[in-house]
This record gives sequence, C-alpha cells and structure tokens, in this order.
Amino acid sequence: MSYTKSEGYKALAFILTFLLYTSFHLSRKPISIVKSELHKNCSSVGEPATVVSSSRNSQHAPLPSLLSDLDCSWKPFDKSNYKQLLGAMDYSFLCAYAVGMYLSGIIGERLPIRLYLTVGMLGSGIFTCLFGLGYIYNIHSLGFYVSVQVANGLVQTTGWPSVVTCISNWFGKGRRGLIMGLWNSHTSVGNILGSLIAGYWVSSNWGLSFIVPGLIIGAMGLICFLFLIERHLGQIKVELHGHSLFPLGNETLLQSPIYYPELLNRGKGRGTNSYASSVFVFQGVIEFSLSLLFAKLVSYTFLFWLPLYITKAAHLDAKKAGDLSTLFDVGGIVGGILAGLISDKLGKRATTCAVMLLLAAPTLHGFSMISELGLGPTIGMLLVCGGLVNGPYALITTAVSADLGTHKSLKGNARALSTVTAIIDGTGSVGAALGPLLAGLLSAGGWDQVFYMLMTADFLALLLLLRLVMKELTSSKSRPNSTVE
Repeated sequence: MSYTKSEGYKALAFILTFLLYTSFHLSRKPISIVKSELHKNCSSVGEPATVVSSSRNSQHAPLPSLLSDLDCSWKPFDKSNYKQLLGAMDYSFLCAYAVGMYLSGIIGERLPIRLYLTVGMLGSGIFTCLFGLGYIYNIHSLGFYVSVQVANGLVQTTGWPSVVTCISNWFGKGRRGLIMGLWNSHTSVGNILGSLIAGYWVSSNWGLSFIVPGLIIGAMGLICFLFLIERHLGQIKVELHGHSLFPLGNETLLQSPIYYPELLNRGKGRGTNSYASSVFVFQGVIEFSLSLLFAKLVSYTFLFWLPLYITKAAHLDAKKAGDLSTLFDVGGIVGGILAGLISDKLGKRATTCAVMLLLAAPTLHGFSMISELGLGPTIGMLLVCGGLVNGPYALITTAVSADLGTHKSLKGNARALSTVTAIIDGTGSVGAALGPLLAGLLSAGGWDQVFYMLMTADFLALLLLLRLVMKELTSSKSRPNSTVE
C-alpha cells in the first residue's frame, strides 16, 4: 500500500468513525431536551382558578384540584413523582447499556466491525423513532417508553468498542492523546447537534425530536456499511496451527491481529478469548475503570438533567434551555483536546486526569451558586465545567483504553482491544446509569443535593487514580503512557 493511499484511508477512518459516533450521541440527547415538555409547570393554570373560587365563596372549591390534573403534561409524567419516572427512563437505558457493554466487546471481536456497527445503528434508529411515535400515536404507557429505552440501550453498545478498535488500528501510539482528544469531540458534537435538532421541535411536536435523530443514525448505519474500511495489516497471510498470521511492521507491532504459539497454547480448552479473563490484571485497568465509573456518573448526569435544571433555575423554556446546555459540550470539546495534548506532552495520563478532577469538584459547586445570578455567569461556568468534567472522561475512554488494549501483555492481539475497551467503558456505564437515577431521586429534595453528589463522585474518581499518579510522579524516566506499559 502506497503512503498516499494509506494516509487517505487513515483520514477516511478518522472522519467516518467520527461521524458515526456523533450520530450515536445525537440520538441519545433528545430525552434530556424533551423532559421539560413531558412535565410542564401547571401552576400558571391553577392559580387563576383559585382566585375565582375564592371570589365565589365555597361554591367552586373543588375547581383547583380539577384544574391541577389538566392535561398540560404528558401522562404518565404529569404526577408529582415525575422526576422519579423520568429518572427511571434514564436508568433503564443506561443500565441496559452498562450490562450490554460487557458482552458487546466479546461479541464484536468475533464479527466484522462494519457489519456489527451497521446492525447496531439500524437498530438504534428504529428504537429512537419508536419513542417519538409514542407522541404521534398518543401512547401514555410508562412500560412502552421504558421497554424502548432498554432495547435502545442494548443496541447502542455496538458503537463504542467498534469505533475505538477501528480508529486505534489505523493510528499508532504516536500523539495518541492528541489524536484521540480531537476524535473524541464527536461525543460533544453529537450532544450539541442532538440538542439543537430536538429543541427545534420540542415545543410543537416532541415526537419529531426523536424521529429525526432516529432517521439520521439509521442513515449513518447504511453509510457505515458502504464505506467503512477495517484495517487488516500485512499483505501476506501465513497459517500457524490453523490461525491466520500477518507480517508485522515496526510501527504497528502492538496493533496487528497476530497470534503467538504460547497464547494459543494458553487458550487450549478454554476458547480463543482466554485473554479476556486476564485483562483485569493489567496494571491500571481496575483503577481507570473504577475512576471512569464516577467520572461518567458526573458527565451523564449533566447529559440527561442539565436542560431541565436550566429550565427550573433560569426559568427558560425548553428550547432555550436546550440551546444553552450545548455550551457544556462546547467546553467538553476543548477539555478533551487539552487533556490529550497535555498527557502526550507530559507522558502522564493518570496525573492529567487527576488534576482536572481536582479542579472540577469546586467548579461544580461554583456553578450551582452562579447559575442563579444570571445568564452571563452561567455561560462562563458551563464552558469551564464542560471542559473539566469531560476532559478526564474523554481521555480514559479513548487514549487510555487504546493504551491498555495494545498492552504488551496481549502479545499483539488487537482483537483484545475491543474487549478491554468494553470492560473500561462498561464499568463507566454503571456510573452513567447511577448518576441520572440518583439525580432524579435527590432533586426532589433540592438541586443542591444533586451537586453535592456530583462533587463527591469527582473526589472518588480522583482517589482511585492516586496510586497511578504516585507511580507517574516518582518514575525516574517520564515517558508516554507510563502507567500502562
């Protein structure tokens, strides 16, 4: 393969996987925008009724209670426990996503990435559209919406292990933090586009807030099937004990799909995926996975609850709150790129994450106070919070996962990258499931409790990285990825 053609394929893989995962996040965002439409503030309807009834003595006393049940919210989210119901919808999606992620990496490494991604994206498109059809066909069953969320959570697990494996096989370790930081901005770009698309229809026809993103991810699934190119290194295929071998070049030593005899012998009688049982012993996998659990808890709480919080705190309508919430993701883009760039420069992934987590906790407290002071301060704090919250999350899920997935202990088996990525992101997704659920429960007692929970999670994420930070800081020779080599 010529240099020009190789670079062209790299560019295509970078751009296409970026757009593919952008569509995944684009289709997840509408639920957070539509929440404030599913449950509206009915007090403005009830107050005039109270005045009328008082002026006519006790003749119309029952009127306020009747008007309080008017159809100004979407059943069954029109009750006083609406926050718990909305939290249950988030939890159903994220819990299914967390459970499915552990299986997705193992399944995905046995199948062609292109086909696996295509099926997942088409399935996600169908279930996202189904949620929106609940509005079109006037469906008010909580079971329907929860079932759709569970199914969507399961099929969305096909995305992350696949795109990380694909992009990591095309790009080596050189400047991996910066490249992955740029590439991982698809998460925030998807959130921004999802907010804007969902916000456009949220007040007039919230069903389209789901149907349009569903059609987009379905269309991107077809583009994936037609144009995604997987990297299979080497032109000469060699057979050893019935397994395919490929020649290795220096720069792709840890990325080629090669099997060594000792790995084959180790796997005899236990299946070809015996390495899956040993990935947990790699230095740093446990710490990074558990740290990601708490970091992702914070990030996904913002993802699912920020627009509703802005609606209540700043007294904005659903569309304006959704538009304003995109600033958190703009900050996330900058934070992810800076985290990757700094970690490449210093050669200290864990330390970079720890510093950002340390700064994030007091910033969250500041945001909870400043958001009530006006629009200007809120905008500034949204940008800062987005960068500090999403920076560590982005670094761990991309560059760190790729470092661990190409660990020398795997003896060059690139298929393990899908499993390692799924384990790390699956553990993080447990936190992603817990965060919105806890937010729904705690917000009933005031938003301050939610922010205390988020700050606690940030500190726990920091504590779990301390061993790796100490190792990096006491290392006599600073080099990239020092905690995972």
